[in-house]
Amino acid sequence: MVVGGSGVDTVVRVDSLPVPLADSVDVSAIHEWPGHTGGNVALGCRALGLAVKFLDFVGDDWTGEQVRLRLAEGDVDFEALISPAGTRRAVNLVERTGRRMSFRDSRDPAGLRMPPSFYRPHLRAARHVHLSVVDFARHLFDDIEESGVPVSTDLHDWDGLTEPQREFALRADLVFLSATGAGGRIASVMKEILREGRAEAVVATAGAGGSYLMTRQGSRTPRPVAATVPPGPVVDSNGAGDAYVCGFLYGRLSGRDLEESAALGARAGAYACTGQGPSALIGRDDLLAGAR
Repeated sequence: MVVGGSGVDTVVRVDSLPVPLADSVDVSAIHEWPGHTGGNVALGCRALGLAVKFLDFVGDDWTGEQVRLRLAEGDVDFEALISPAGTRRAVNLVERTGRRMSFRDSRDPAGLRMPPSFYRPHLRAARHVHLSVVDFARHLFDDIEESGVPVSTDLHDWDGLTEPQREFALRADLVFLSATGAGGRIASVMKEILREGRAEAVVATAGAGGSYLMTRQGSRTPRPVAATVPPGPVVDSNGAGDAYVCGFLYGRLSGRDLEESAALGARAGAYACTGQGPSALIGRDDLLAGAR
């Protein structure tokens, strides 16, 4: 079960980042498609053969309809509540090497809540829950813990200091984040999550530099996971972290250990960099062929 994090991405290709300070800059064709972290994880896990229930708020607007259509095309079982603020949007600037800069809106009202009667029946049927870092999702933690279902989350570029992500970091069983947010402090952030929270493992992704895995039973030094060479030219890094999560979760839910799951995550993340939007979803056969 995936909760929260759907929306529509507008992707603008630029020569370099940061962009020049100017009234206008000529760019190539601008693309738009449904994505965002929760949608990407739901679609990616479904492409790997996992049964997925996706719960979220979307607007009663044309962007919300685009989200519904894309998830239906990806065979994701999507159930939505209507948000009065409309469907989330993001603008992603992508340079020639695939590096990106994302502008995400924060339109969800502060008091937005998902009624327990809406999500509890699906929680009872779930093997695993993945919570996107949206405010309303953190209010599901008590029910998730009571159910005994394991939960994962992706903190993205969290610096290890700001409060909105801290509850997710300390209450999830499996925590993903990008190494870019904390920089040289990433090892200490990973240690703090394990020390102060309930996670069995923390994974920090580092793009072309691979990723790092730290477990509760392991050493206090993050173990490096070698980067997988993409099977084609790098086109776009949008969604690579979400794809890593999908590969990792597939590994865990199919009985693999943490190290094997991290290797599958690296494979899925590398594959995602070779395409745009829907074309970047790796299937189970390609994922496992890469592992072999």
